[in-house]
Amino acid sequence: MIKKLYLYLLIAGTCATLGAAAQDAIRYQTPPKEIADLLLAKPVPGVSIDGKAEWILFSERNSYPSVEELAMPEYRIAGLRLNPNNYSPSRQTYINNFSLKNIKSNQIFQVAGLPAPLYAGNISWNPSENKIAFTNTTQKGVDLYIIDLATKKATKVNKTFLNLVLGNGLTWLNDNTIIYRTITKPASAAPAKPLMPKGPTIQQNLGKAAPSVTYQDLIKSPFDEQLFEFFATSQLVKNTAGVETPFGKPAIYRSTSLSPDKSYMMVETLHKPFSYLVAAFGFPSTVSVTDLTGKTVKVIAELPSSEGTPSGYDNLQNVARGFDWRDDEPATLIWSKPLDSGLIKKDVPFHDAVYALSAPFTGTEKELFKTQTRYRGVQWGDANLALITEGLRSKQTSKVSRYNPSTGAIEELYSRNQTDAYGNPGSPVTVKNKYGRQVIKMVDNGTKLLMNNTVGSSEKGDLPFLAKFDLATKKNEVIWRSAEGTFEYVSDVIDPDKLTLLTRKESQKQVPNYFIKNLMLRIADRPITNFSNPYPSLEGITKEKISYKRADGVDLTGDLYLPKGYNKDKDGPLPTLIWAYPREFNSAADAAQIRGSKDKFTTISWASPIFWVTRGYAVLDNAEMPIVAKDGKKPNDTFVDQLQLNAEAAINKLAALGVGDKKRMAVGGHSYGAFMTANLLAHTNLFAAGIARSGAYNRTLTPFGFQNEERTYWQAPQLYYEMSPFSYADKIKTPILLIHGDSDDNPGTFPINSERLFNAIKGAGGTTRFVFLPYEAHSYRGKENLLHMLWEQDQWLEKYVKNKK
Repeated sequence: MIKKLYLYLLIAGTCATLGAAAQDAIRYQTPPKEIADLLLAKPVPGVSIDGKAEWILFSERNSYPSVEELAMPEYRIAGLRLNPNNYSPSRQTYINNFSLKNIKSNQIFQVAGLPAPLYAGNISWNPSENKIAFTNTTQKGVDLYIIDLATKKATKVNKTFLNLVLGNGLTWLNDNTIIYRTITKPASAAPAKPLMPKGPTIQQNLGKAAPSVTYQDLIKSPFDEQLFEFFATSQLVKNTAGVETPFGKPAIYRSTSLSPDKSYMMVETLHKPFSYLVAAFGFPSTVSVTDLTGKTVKVIAELPSSEGTPSGYDNLQNVARGFDWRDDEPATLIWSKPLDSGLIKKDVPFHDAVYALSAPFTGTEKELFKTQTRYRGVQWGDANLALITEGLRSKQTSKVSRYNPSTGAIEELYSRNQTDAYGNPGSPVTVKNKYGRQVIKMVDNGTKLLMNNTVGSSEKGDLPFLAKFDLATKKNEVIWRSAEGTFEYVSDVIDPDKLTLLTRKESQKQVPNYFIKNLMLRIADRPITNFSNPYPSLEGITKEKISYKRADGVDLTGDLYLPKGYNKDKDGPLPTLIWAYPREFNSAADAAQIRGSKDKFTTISWASPIFWVTRGYAVLDNAEMPIVAKDGKKPNDTFVDQLQLNAEAAINKLAALGVGDKKRMAVGGHSYGAFMTANLLAHTNLFAAGIARSGAYNRTLTPFGFQNEERTYWQAPQLYYEMSPFSYADKIKTPILLIHGDSDDNPGTFPINSERLFNAIKGAGGTTRFVFLPYEAHSYRGKENLLHMLWEQDQWLEKYVKNKK
């Protein structure tokens, strides 16, 4: 049953705008025009370019759907949110138009044959890149269309509706055949909920530890189990020129993957008993290899429910994991197993081993190599080269080693702290091999790797680069880097030998556009897109990356935006909004590194604080809020103290620059940034007001860890108490605006967090307001909700910051 569209605004104290009632239901409001225009500006099209840089597919989207669209029927089961009328996820961002551009001729073609209205997604090019598949979602089901580049026309090819409940599963078998999953029964045949259940819902545990992340939307009853099984069950189909051929049996397919030679499929299917503690992708499963008729060739593993995973990062179940095909061989399956029973603190020389089994899958698996820490993956090149990645989340470490599949030799190439942005050498450039799989490309007679870093953090800010990594010296030589004053990165390497690149370039004044660059010929870059500025009202604002130190010497940065025409000598200090998101570091040096670029074009999303630069505020976005491990302790052991140091440093810098008014400072954030905001208001008097969106404020509601904290509540109860702003709700006297989606789907940020914090602050006499947005998940989408949210934030800032008395 669809809920009536509603908006509860719970108001504490007197609000001049809306009256003094403790509860008041009002109609949707809209923010000032300058804010609304920015939110509703039509975004630039999405870009998908073929590997030869001959064709571009442009995908156009509307800014945001209406709340009415969000209010469509929805089932929330097994950690999924699905539309029971069409076997698809209920919350998607759709494409509403396609067009094609021929890069050589510069001609643009509207794709013919598109359904109207178009609700498209799941774009997939065929191997020769002359056809493009996409799905179109209607109220009754999901269809499959294929665009033929020769005719520039889209044609519907399916007879049976697709099932996208557990992913789109689109796989090209060859240029003319595509594999997907279809429904097995019409949606109208779904089980009806009985008025009287067969009995109570019962869960039990017989002494076995089963710590669990606080997932939302889990199975809660036998009826939920029935619904999940009904909607998740699908049939595999091969479609050639519109002719559908079912193969295999109907099952709950978690994933399907073709072997490189396309003779076999790796299939993982979910089965009962369904868990009430973890989401669908943690249910018991069977991993098998089948042929292309669906016949089982080999059962590789029977995996239990993930609810038995030991707590603590880097701990895992003592079972096989990471099943994948080896990209450089016809049909070789690989996977890993722990050698420490899944317990990372166990004192063993190697913690994981990786195994392989090749077609015809009649023998036993062969051990390929072992890793000293947790195996994370392998990237294949050829018979003599692969790259192994391993590391530890708990220690923030990562290591990449060279592996020779022919000899078994392993040699470390580089290791680094994952938070060391400056030390990131980039990712290896890949090319398609004879199987059509992406494999590592070697250059300079097989002595070097071509490495692409699309961020390129440096002391001068982010400057992406392309480099050659020498396998003998283990050093990276940068051969191209984004020029200072711009932000340009390599989107694709069209020809690694001739160094022909596709790049995406932008600056403060230049809208992001794509170019073809040739590093050998050194000719002028060729523009292949010409997008215009969707935010003309932001022209004239200034953006600067500022640097400053906090009291203990840690270097910090932030992106400072100032209004158009602002002159600090003439206009004086401004009301200021600081927006941030805390991050944990084991190294103070890494925390001090500069991240981001002052030279990026300013774009606006619904979540951005930059709207308020048009309202006369100084805005410090991405204000660094590092939480650093000190004196042998964990980062969070001094969480609140370090938040205060970070905030004081930012405020003092803005005041010293003469642009920020210390008495009119606001702080805000979303999710963990909201948690930060509530903590700052509970423990300091630095701010005039705060905005906290969709946060978690009582850490006892996430007792098995949160963010990067791996200790449980029972291991560190005092830490959980002290990090919870709910514990100090009586100290929050600074006005705080709480906003939350009533359908939050993020683990840990249940809506009850904001409900209870509001009640606590209200009960203690604080100044607070709680806005509950209907049908919104952790990330907000509904147009009316977003406009109202911006109105709420604007009213709050105007009253308690700009016009503070």
